[in-house]
Amino acid sequence: MSVLGVGPRTVTPHLRKGMMESSSGISLARAEAFLRLFAILVLVLTACLLGFDTQTKLLFSTIKKTATFRDLGALQVVVYVDSVAAGYNLLQLGRGFISAKLKGKLINVSYVTLPWVCFLLDQAAVYTVFSANTAALQASIIAVTGESSLQWMKVCNRYTRFCIQVGGALLSGYLASLLMVLLSSLSAFSLFRLYSPKQFHLLKPT
Repeated sequence: MSVLGVGPRTVTPHLRKGMMESSSGISLARAEAFLRLFAILVLVLTACLLGFDTQTKLLFSTIKKTATFRDLGALQVVVYVDSVAAGYNLLQLGRGFISAKLKGKLINVSYVTLPWVCFLLDQAAVYTVFSANTAALQASIIAVTGESSLQWMKVCNRYTRFCIQVGGALLSGYLASLLMVLLSSLSAFSLFRLYSPKQFHLLKPT
């Protein structure tokens, strides 16, 4: 018994489990925030590398031609998709911050609905970013090698610096895709940890 006459608090198994889950939830939220912030930076970097990439060359000794991302539709798609994806992750980052501040004050429907929405949106975002980046890569390969059967000339032998920067942007885009895959995995874990591991589609007691 302590000096104040109050015995030490007994930590029950149920209380210990709750404390561990709370600590795990905080660590998960921090990891998600870090990944989202990193993904935003990489997505913005990708969009900027493509959006500001220009190179002017003199063709046929008389014609000046400036190469930009608008010359290839697939690159335009990457710029727009990555910009939207960066904005989406910024909104998700804000959502996580607000959820942490209002923990315990949210309506009950968000207990399951919000994780499902975040999971589905994260899935859609990563597939869209990866698909746009892959389409741009395929189009860029044609710019490097040309296509004689379609009478498409090589471009990168003239606009070398432009093509190198596009290559760096595409690598950055794949890094962003990888980060978003990790985010999608965290969303899946955050969602399915709410369900009982013993009974299908049964929520754990809150």
